[in-house]
Amino acid sequence: MVGMMCSAICDQSARASTNGSGPGDPIATGHSLDPGATIMLADDHRLVRSALRMLLEAEGCLEIVAEAGDVEETVRKVHGHKPDVLVLDVNMPGGSGLEAIPRLLEASPHTAIVVLTMHRVPEFARMALRGGARAFVLKEAADTELIDALRAALDGRDYVNPALGAQIASEPPPSDEPPDGLTARQLQVLKLIVLGYTNPEIGEKLRIGVRTVEAHRARIQQKVNRNSRADLVSYARVHGLVED
Repeated sequence: MVGMMCSAICDQSARASTNGSGPGDPIATGHSLDPGATIMLADDHRLVRSALRMLLEAEGCLEIVAEAGDVEETVRKVHGHKPDVLVLDVNMPGGSGLEAIPRLLEASPHTAIVVLTMHRVPEFARMALRGGARAFVLKEAADTELIDALRAALDGRDYVNPALGAQIASEPPPSDEPPDGLTARQLQVLKLIVLGYTNPEIGEKLRIGVRTVEAHRARIQQKVNRNSRADLVSYARVHGLVED
């Protein structure tokens, strides 16, 4: 999949060059991107980042200020560079790009996040937009859609891959049931953890023993595959379990 995407992007860049595109000439239909817009690329595949750089530099007016290959590096560089747009992969070392979105927006509130992924999963798109991303693009369509998605994000508009958007629209709304099989009690405990309560405080608030709280906490961590409080906070935000 990575090789196919890179090949398609390279072909698109080559066509732009053949057609006479140069600095200031858009490679996609419609208006060019804002002059001087700064962009950061976050993907764990160096080949993908190189292909994206080639595609975006063909646009002429973009400034790619940083690249990152894992979640923590992405958060750190977003905080340092505060790019206008972050192109973000879903699966990277150090965690999920989707669950990192609240942290990224906290590090740079004005940065528009464009999720670029190989996963054609409607729920991922919902999670991305619910978490604060502006766009959700499939890697297989990056050569034809990424520029439009970046333009929309910079304009403050949402963009979802059209085929995926149609699939989302045709599906029933997501269930109100808690994710990952969390019970009502576990959901109560999780929300209190997110709010910063200690185990004894949770026990007192819910009128249960500390050992019972610890057992619930361990079970929650096992079910959602998250260990630290920060990871649990990101999980709860992405799944809409707590307000920001």
